[in-house]
Amino acid sequence: MRNYFLLMQIVVLLFAGHLLVAQEQNNDSLPTKIKIPSFKLINPTFLGNFERNYYGNEAPDTLAVKWKIYLGKGKTTISRKRGDVEWAGAGWTGQPLLVKEDTTLFIIQGAYDHNLKKFNAQNGNIVWQYKFDDVVKGTGTIWVSPDSSETENKLVILQGSRLGYGKYLDTKYVPSYRGISYFTGKELWRHNVKFTRSYSRDVDGSALVHKDTAYIGLENSLFTKFNPDYKKAKLKDGMLQPELFQQIKLYTQSDVIAHGGNLVTESSPCILDSVIYIASGVGHIFGYCLKEDTITWDFYIGSDIDGSAVVTHDSCLIVTIEKQYIDGQGGVMKLNPRKKPDEAVVWFYPTENKEYASWEGGVIGSASVNDKYVNDTMPYLAAFSAIDGYLYVVNHTKIDSTEKVSGPNLTHTYYRPQLVFKYKTGASISTPILVKNKLIAGGYGGLYLFEFDHRMQFTKRAKHKGTYESTPVVNDRKIYIASRNGYFYCLGD
Repeated sequence: MRNYFLLMQIVVLLFAGHLLVAQEQNNDSLPTKIKIPSFKLINPTFLGNFERNYYGNEAPDTLAVKWKIYLGKGKTTISRKRGDVEWAGAGWTGQPLLVKEDTTLFIIQGAYDHNLKKFNAQNGNIVWQYKFDDVVKGTGTIWVSPDSSETENKLVILQGSRLGYGKYLDTKYVPSYRGISYFTGKELWRHNVKFTRSYSRDVDGSALVHKDTAYIGLENSLFTKFNPDYKKAKLKDGMLQPELFQQIKLYTQSDVIAHGGNLVTESSPCILDSVIYIASGVGHIFGYCLKEDTITWDFYIGSDIDGSAVVTHDSCLIVTIEKQYIDGQGGVMKLNPRKKPDEAVVWFYPTENKEYASWEGGVIGSASVNDKYVNDTMPYLAAFSAIDGYLYVVNHTKIDSTEKVSGPNLTHTYYRPQLVFKYKTGASISTPILVKNKLIAGGYGGLYLFEFDHRMQFTKRAKHKGTYESTPVVNDRKIYIASRNGYFYCLGD
């Protein structure tokens, strides 16, 4: 009998210990109560805001290395046939997100070592790392939750990655889009990116958040409307997944015939007059009306479009066009979405057809505009880097009426904008940025810093060697950018 009671005591102790362990494990998944510092979002999404047209406050005069850190490298699976490759650093689009906590600036950066990282912008010291299943390519978006009672959910990073190392298109579950706590680096939810007719289940785009509802084009080409709040997430397929409101295909059967599986949407949506515009990889610029919850505008080009549409001060869109699936040239277009699609083209600037790596020409990255920085002596400019090896700057409000150029499909002719500056920097898929009277452009030929005056005289101030696919950001006379050589740089005076 004594042995029986002793045995029962042991069982009770073991059971209590099991409950304690289970309780501790469960607590790990709950929001952490930490003190929230005062914070300011400096660069909370790709290209600064949801118009994609702000890139920082003050650029430096030089590109001296203030500090650098090694981001690492990691393997990714291309396909069953092509196998694995190893990439270092960070690439397209890869723009750093910036947040100031009290008086200290912090950086959020995705890297090819599979980690999303938070580090101190003064010295590069890492605060935390969150490990994805694959390399992290695109730029995230930071959402500010209106619920201030749970600190872990106060700032949420909406971040994508490639589909998963060792995984393939037909893998059952691909949670390549996730919600991560900015303050703690803990996972809040993950979204299973469905298998569609697209040959990608990655996520490169940056979400747009409007009235605490998020909108993004996933690389499976589903325009997805969802709730970023983990408290509304539900357990599905063994994963805590965000609440989905709507998913719309950004392709048709005729697009499948024309593009095969290359239906990939890599761009980030922008917003103009209560309409969300998104460029799809099958050559459409779609306008999604927030009042009607449906696509009401469709401008068709037919090429592959990877860059994001950028909003101008005169309520137009500037979009970039790759040379693929079209008879003519790629380049850059300005569209007026207040007009019918067949009347929407304001101008078209073609770039030269030139092959580099797997690209045939055109512009892969996004354009940038200086509309947020214009003063009385400065015109409205747009800058873009092309596969043909040149950096271009045009006056996006001035038409060159001396000649017309053929459109991407050789079926229409359009006016061309006034060319202001052209410089051979080498092929690039990065997005150059205009900040006041400075222009910063990265590419496979290095990182360039230009300065210009009111007469539009451009001077090269500095060049930093390296290979850059990602997009830089500027803050307080410093430039932050990741390179394909494995390093992240802070450059400045």
